[in-house]
Amino acid sequence: MTSLIKNAMTVDVEDYFQVGAFENDIDRNDWESLECRVERNMDVILKMFDDHNVKATFFTLGWIAQRYPEVIRLITENGHELASHGMSHRRVSDQNRAAFLDDALSSRKLLEDMGGCAVKGYRAPSFSIGEENLWALDVLLEAGYHYSSSIYPISHDHYGMPSAPRFVFKPIKAQNFLEMPVTTVEVMGRKIPCGGGGYFRLLPYFISKAAMQRVNDKDQQACIFYFHPWEIDPGQPRQQQASLKSKFRHYTNLGVMESKIRKILAEFNWGRMDDVFLERSEITPCK
Repeated sequence: MTSLIKNAMTVDVEDYFQVGAFENDIDRNDWESLECRVERNMDVILKMFDDHNVKATFFTLGWIAQRYPEVIRLITENGHELASHGMSHRRVSDQNRAAFLDDALSSRKLLEDMGGCAVKGYRAPSFSIGEENLWALDVLLEAGYHYSSSIYPISHDHYGMPSAPRFVFKPIKAQNFLEMPVTTVEVMGRKIPCGGGGYFRLLPYFISKAAMQRVNDKDQQACIFYFHPWEIDPGQPRQQQASLKSKFRHYTNLGVMESKIRKILAEFNWGRMDDVFLERSEITPCK
């Protein structure tokens, strides 16, 4: 283990056909007929976490919970945090306030009823909260959430809010609601992603490790890391109709992701989002 700082390990529980990269190639109406591999992949992930004595936060789609209740049972019975990823992976930026409130409330109630525990956290599909829809954070507070991990403080062609703080902050005045951005490292004044996902799959392991170590050591801050169950599944069905860019982003290094995650689990200290952040008093308030 390289650091004593406890970092937050998170998983976005969705399947390969629900990702943003394929939203124009796979019809939502076809989801029910496609092979779902989330149960198999979740078994592997839970075993990995158990092997390394790691507790994590699982941002789970309501669509998955409704169809695979055993997944919810295993998350909670193994001591992990159950959190919401919305009902059906619709971007927040594609919803109005009323629709988003319904989605946020419905997913929280569903998960709480199934998991038998309070659901405190929410992560927007495709990190789809940013400059244009910051009202969504007020909606999440109204819907009963304690925190969000929905703003990625980077520039990206599909998401991102570069002006957002790098570390956990309070975005709503006079409220204890927290926004917990996925981790970036500052290099020459620029915020570079280093909190998992496709960047972790694509880059050599030593780069990600060094970047996270720098956040722990130089910034003295906890990292927030994320990945998806489909990222450890090289045997998933291939979407031949997708663009070359989407296929590159989705399929590159699927075969090595599990071994890389095992390394990061062994070399850093990990915990659940609520355990790492909700009890801290030094969180930066909104301006």
